[in-house]
Amino acid sequence: MSFQNKTVFITGASRGIGKAIGLRLAKEGANIVIASKSVEENPKLGGTIFSAAAEMEQAGGKALAVQCDIRDEEQVKNAVALAVEKFGGIDILVNNASAINLASAAQIEPKRFDLMYDINVRGTFFVSQACIPHLKNASNAHILNLSPPINMDKKWFTNHLAYTISKYDMTLIAIGLAAELRKHGIAANTLWPRTTIATAAVKNLLGGDALIQMSRTVDIVADAAFYILSKPSLECTGNNFIDEEVLAKEGITDLSEYAVNPGGKLYSDLFI
Repeated sequence: MSFQNKTVFITGASRGIGKAIGLRLAKEGANIVIASKSVEENPKLGGTIFSAAAEMEQAGGKALAVQCDIRDEEQVKNAVALAVEKFGGIDILVNNASAINLASAAQIEPKRFDLMYDINVRGTFFVSQACIPHLKNASNAHILNLSPPINMDKKWFTNHLAYTISKYDMTLIAIGLAAELRKHGIAANTLWPRTTIATAAVKNLLGGDALIQMSRTVDIVADAAFYILSKPSLECTGNNFIDEEVLAKEGITDLSEYAVNPGGKLYSDLFI
């Protein structure tokens, strides 16, 4: 599949994995809609919708920066409408925006719980709903959620129950949409990294510079997304993909180029 002039709507694309996916597809000539909140740079996180849009265009694509808090359905509807007005439709949706809090069930505050559910679950659901009418008109429509395979090992529920169930709900949304939308030729899949990925969230919330050194770059997830979204939507739907497994099926088994510290120890991501 050619991505030339295909329109890709990505939530949380001002930095990290979402931005990397946007850049990868922009290199193929795609139109990238950056639907994110950041209009002023946070020194700890870096990037805004405007700086990301400039990079997408430098990479070879076209870009639309739209300030959008996906917790607000009116902002979501507006972002989708602006995307369709500028590019004529939406071919691909990447539900990347996510909130993380690893507090235990005994400790998590209601507002932190609500934040994760409003972004990870409610946001993913209603962004998908808003895009569906336009995806139905696309020739090879895809929805891709950045969420893990559902692993029922109790260790994933023991220490951070709220986060786990919010991410599993993102996966359930993809599974459900795959079944519901197959008749319309719309694929829905999930993608998750085998290892931790060198993002601001990993550095600031999980393990600092030490964990970054045991991580892979965002490029591995972006390349995996590229291959998934290249597949025929009628043949590739309802899957829970792991990045390195996607690349292996494409004959890419030497992943050393993706390591922050080539040859060093890699740290497995959550749910793997």
